Amino acid sequence: MKAAVVGGGIVGLATAHELLRRGHAVTLFEKEAALAFHQTGHNSGVIHSGVYYKPGSAKARLCVRGGALLRRFCDENNVPWRECGKLIVARTREELPMLEELHRRGVANGVPRLSLLDEFRDIEPNAAGIRALHVPTAAIVDYRAVAAALARRIEAMGGAIRLGTRISVAPPGFDRVVFCAGLHADRLARASGVMSSGARHPLRRGIPRSARNDTEMKIVPFRGEYYSVKRDLVRGLLYPVPDPRFPFLGVHFTRTIDGGLEAGPNAVLALAREGYRWRDVNVRDLAETLAFPGFWRLIAPIWRTAAGEVRRSLSKRAFTRALQSLVPSIAMDDLERAPAGVRAQALARDGALVDDFAFSERGGALHVLNAPSPAATASLAIAEEIANALHEL
Repeated sequence: MKAAVVGGGIVGLATAHELLRRGHAVTLFEKEAALAFHQTGHNSGVIHSGVYYKPGSAKARLCVRGGALLRRFCDENNVPWRECGKLIVARTREELPMLEELHRRGVANGVPRLSLLDEFRDIEPNAAGIRALHVPTAAIVDYRAVAAALARRIEAMGGAIRLGTRISVAPPGFDRVVFCAGLHADRLARASGVMSSGARHPLRRGIPRSARNDTEMKIVPFRGEYYSVKRDLVRGLLYPVPDPRFPFLGVHFTRTIDGGLEAGPNAVLALAREGYRWRDVNVRDLAETLAFPGFWRLIAPIWRTAAGEVRRSLSKRAFTRALQSLVPSIAMDDLERAPAGVRAQALARDGALVDDFAFSERGGALHVLNAPSPAATASLAIAEEIANALHEL
């Protein structure tokens, strides 16, 4: 089989690698001049363990398997990674039921060595809260380094990587095409006729069909802003209990593989699909978002929360106050602005955020429509599923 993969982020690279490993001829196309240019190169570098995701979901299953595959790949290809552990902290009694639910999910998903702790200062001396879930298997890595290692393996196995090549529809001469377009996934799906046809995806090995009508899905970009923390206030990963209404995990502290410490991200609407700063405005992208009914149905009941995210974006003081709920001793002077990331979030017409991985296909082309976190962790497992599915098209 001769296959094309469109998109040089970690899911596209992992897919190309897996297809080559199975003996297929593969060409990967990337519109940028470098690989891992967008979501892969701008995330927090966490190897997630699988506590956040509903048991039975694609996220849950593929995160656990993908994390194991990723660790093995890193060991075999000299990519540094470190198991630093995570604390998810309940700061109020109202957060305790969700903390217990995360523990239940983690156990159901097969995450090992989880424990609920009433005393956790021996793990994170500067953390505030009343109870915590300890996830000792959480780890960190540089996903740019993972992407580079995948690229080396692709070329070593005879695959071709074509940078600076923009593809909008299935290129001729290939038996199968996989689109891993991230921030532009819906546009490429529509250009291929997938979104207009309502075609079903063929992945039958545990990846469910999208919970929403494919024809109504829209990618809405959310920017996540980070700060570097100058003081060594956190030993591992320190997270709040997430708000179950949102797919975002709240501002948190993350160690980096080079020994640094980052805080963030918040979640604000990006004014461009590749809008890493407030001044990055794309009229077409913004107009599409504002014209989509699902966006307004999402915002209407949570506008106060959304306004708070914007305030934290514009005010370092407000951002600091949010971090102080986890680490009271942190101060504004401890923070220095770091590069932001943009998350491609699929949104349904009724305003529902598409929570799980979503795929669709038509005529030998498979589209990854929604691959939010933990897609980087799960990338090698997602690639296995895609490779299996291509034989069923």
